[in-house]
Amino acid sequence: MTDTSTKPAAASSTTGSTSAPSAGPLTRFLRATEIDTRLLGMMGALLLIWLVFHFYGVIFNGFGAFLTPRNLWNVSVQMSSIGIMATGMVLVIVTRNIDLSVGAILGVTGMVMGILQVEILPQYLGLGHPAIWVITVIVGIFVGGCIGAIHGWLIAYRGIPSFIVTLGGLLVWRGAAFLSANGKTISPVDATFTLLGGGPYGAIGAVGSWTVGVIACLGILAALYAGRQSRKRHEFPVRPMWAEIFMGLLGCGLVIGAVLVVNAYPWPRGIVNSYIEANGIVLAEGETLFISHGFAYPVLIMLTVALLMTLLVSRTRFGRYVFAIGGNPEAAALAGINVRWMTLRIFALMGALAGLAAVVASARLNSATNALGLLDELYVIAAAVVGGTSLAGGVGTIYGAILGALVMQSLRSGMVLIGFDTAVQQIVVGSVLVLAVYLDNLYRNRAK
Repeated sequence: MTDTSTKPAAASSTTGSTSAPSAGPLTRFLRATEIDTRLLGMMGALLLIWLVFHFYGVIFNGFGAFLTPRNLWNVSVQMSSIGIMATGMVLVIVTRNIDLSVGAILGVTGMVMGILQVEILPQYLGLGHPAIWVITVIVGIFVGGCIGAIHGWLIAYRGIPSFIVTLGGLLVWRGAAFLSANGKTISPVDATFTLLGGGPYGAIGAVGSWTVGVIACLGILAALYAGRQSRKRHEFPVRPMWAEIFMGLLGCGLVIGAVLVVNAYPWPRGIVNSYIEANGIVLAEGETLFISHGFAYPVLIMLTVALLMTLLVSRTRFGRYVFAIGGNPEAAALAGINVRWMTLRIFALMGALAGLAAVVASARLNSATNALGLLDELYVIAAAVVGGTSLAGGVGTIYGAILGALVMQSLRSGMVLIGFDTAVQQIVVGSVLVLAVYLDNLYRNRAK
């Protein structure tokens, strides 16, 4: 939980300047800005991954395809469903549980939504009715939440270990996904629903992206100001003003950089020509029309979920209870926290997020298949763990899970670009997961 960890950090930064005058400039900088060293390490690892894959292409293929607007835009879209589920997996792992069924929940809810919008709703509402996609999304999230609640009830009130319950759930719901349509693929899904998966029409364009960027920058500055005022009000140590300015510039710089990248990726030429013909646009000879993708809807959905989950864990009683349970379940129960009810709610939330991820995944494919979400549980758990969530419980951040999802998707995308087959990809992902847990153990032992 970010806020609770920053108070002692602030205190140490204040006392550290006097008690440790021999500290190096980097140490003093990190203390003043209160930048999470784990976050800094993940950012460095991500940058290293990007550079290695890009220059591998330069050396062996004559051009680098990774650090291009097209690939980075695709990576952001492809990681969205994993990122959405990883935010919920943080809460599950923080409370010393595990959920191996998220990929199967995604698959079965995707099939439910596919059957609903292709075979059921058009019979009553008419083909292409504007309410179809809304009803489908609500039903998908509700079904996912109900499945998660069933798992939570079995774990909390029947005393079955989460590993066994969710492992059984993986098999049960994967089988249910197959039986729901006898293994058939359901397609095409509703046209408006498809936009939620991204694509040229499933993005907000250049103007919309700049609007989002400006709002995000204002939000960053407002959060920094509110945090500083709150520290003064509660008589906590505050960061130096230069550190506040640096953090504001850093945050806004990252946002503006992201906007520039997504706006630099244009629509494909064929779609642009169709758009020109459909709208009767007349261009001069040799003139071309550049239309930016901008931020894709799946990315905006993921970022919205990440923001809401961050507020949930850092600004509500629910979030405080989650970390209290993860720190010491027995002490939390003695303090009056209903641990069993909290466990049920956490797994219900995890299921609902898996249902939302199914919306994004099936919309991106424009279909629902029984194999949707296959092995996603591996990538979701890996994203949370790589992002700093400790399997020992009590430690984890939402932004770390999002960054972990970006690291995992960057690995997958880079290996596809350089021609690694699926088997090698799985070996690399498994190795990264084991390495992340090993590094987490080293970090916790060093912190003791």
